[in-house]
Amino acid sequence: MPTNPAAPETEPEPSGTRPTSPSSDVPAVSLPGVPAPAAELARAAAGRAAGALAGPAPVRLGDVVPAPEQVLPDPAGHFTLSADAVLQVSAAGRDVAEQLAGWLRPATGFPLPVADTAEGGPLTLTLSPADAAVPSGAVATAASGPVDHARLGDEGYRLDVTAGGVRITAVTPAGLFRGAQTLRQLLPAPIESPTVTAARWAVPGGTIVDRPRFAYRGAMLDVARHFFPVEDVLRVVDHLARYKLNHLHLHLTDDQGWRIAVDSWPRLAEVGGATEVGGGTGGWYTRDDYRRIVAYAARRHVTVVPEIDLPGHTNAALVAYPELAPGKVAPPPYTGTEVGFSFVDPADERTYAFVADVVGEVAALTPGPWLHLGGDEAFKVPADSYRTFVERAQRLVAATGKTVVGWHQLAPAEHVDGRVLQWWGTNGDDPETADAVRRGARLILSPGNHAYLDMKYAPDTPIGNDWAGLIDVRRAYEWDPATHVRGVPAEAVLGVEAPLWTETVTSRAEIEFMLFPRLPAIAELGWSPRETHDWPRFRSRLAAQGPRWTIAGITFHPSPKIPWPPTPAQIPTQPTPTF
Repeated sequence: MPTNPAAPETEPEPSGTRPTSPSSDVPAVSLPGVPAPAAELARAAAGRAAGALAGPAPVRLGDVVPAPEQVLPDPAGHFTLSADAVLQVSAAGRDVAEQLAGWLRPATGFPLPVADTAEGGPLTLTLSPADAAVPSGAVATAASGPVDHARLGDEGYRLDVTAGGVRITAVTPAGLFRGAQTLRQLLPAPIESPTVTAARWAVPGGTIVDRPRFAYRGAMLDVARHFFPVEDVLRVVDHLARYKLNHLHLHLTDDQGWRIAVDSWPRLAEVGGATEVGGGTGGWYTRDDYRRIVAYAARRHVTVVPEIDLPGHTNAALVAYPELAPGKVAPPPYTGTEVGFSFVDPADERTYAFVADVVGEVAALTPGPWLHLGGDEAFKVPADSYRTFVERAQRLVAATGKTVVGWHQLAPAEHVDGRVLQWWGTNGDDPETADAVRRGARLILSPGNHAYLDMKYAPDTPIGNDWAGLIDVRRAYEWDPATHVRGVPAEAVLGVEAPLWTETVTSRAEIEFMLFPRLPAIAELGWSPRETHDWPRFRSRLAAQGPRWTIAGITFHPSPKIPWPPTPAQIPTQPTPTF
């Protein structure tokens, strides 16, 4: 880790926030032999006294990535987590509370039991001493006034921290989960330790009110060029969830490998899945493997978006089933990295039976609303044949009940209801895509020269590509999805996604090296209000994530543009990945 000093403590909160001095309301408590009002005052006073003796919380309320919509600090309201703390939650939020307790137990060593409350209405999760009682119906007892639940929406939350406890309020479990991730970041960095660590577990006082800017916020993992086992995919899910991303796009098929079992076409995985870039043994996910990934992601409020790339990028499928090839002859397995040479026969009805079977089985395994058709780089398919194929394939996807997603090359095809185009260009002047939007399409923004996480950081980055240029963390951060493609109104932008293609990426450590620190930059573009966008403040908040990654054993690129704080001597630094 570099030893640049951290940003000064006097740095202002991120733009778009407004400090205030909330009052000292705390959740109602009950202490034996003490009238309730006096007990409340006693606990509040004790909490403030402990905070004054121990000094300020090591994290400021605004030191969160992605930046919250509204931050209202209360320097007198710091809360210190103690060994007798309990998480109290309404029944619908219990799973979120269990996950939060699971994040906090290893480092603190505290039992942190989860207790149900009888409270109805919007979800609340209260972290407070074990003998505290959550008052019935009291979802708006914190300093800055009542919670506007309609404004929070499906993923928004409110987090209130007083000397007496912490309260997260949301309308849905997803919102509660996003708030729990914020609380995790507000605790000191050693909270990420897998073993018990001595620390004062202080949370800065005040209120955060937060919700996402865009509904779709995701990342893509290419498991076709190089295959990655289930455990590696689950770890990527955790990384997405940490920064409030809510979609994992899996690029499951390509020339080098077919990675998902299809019962009606078994050779796709058995034969097509046996190779990868460089000649490795490849691999594939059984139906149970895929279900495991989907369920793990769903628990973390991440939706899996499967991609079956058609009509190009299909060499692995043609090796398995030569009857799908235009010449009906099996090509040799491909382990290189060139693109654009393969395609299924768009003139053969057998091809459409294949498409219907595959998308039908994958759709049945996928509870989320999306199915990605690919559609890119089919260079050898004549334009008329390409359009005919795409229009039929789109209808086959729609027949499964899923919404079609495809790379922006699908734009000329006839529109189907709900269709989403994923734009990966490097020039925002794209009249064809703008026309598709006018016909009803929505866009996911993945500009190759800003959001492609397989691009090198610098000329000497040991892995990665550079066809779209070099993408350091500032370049990943400094663009606006709402205005990036000319002629596309902001309301047509569904969100953002950061793809990681894996021609040169072969291991979990290399995945993380390419994700971090750029993934949090894309996450902030998708979540945070545009008015909070500020590079100097973002780099300061991002720098504070570095010790967390080190403690958690997450590999990352120590960008020289970020003022990383020194790693404490008692915390072992991660080994440098071998490339």
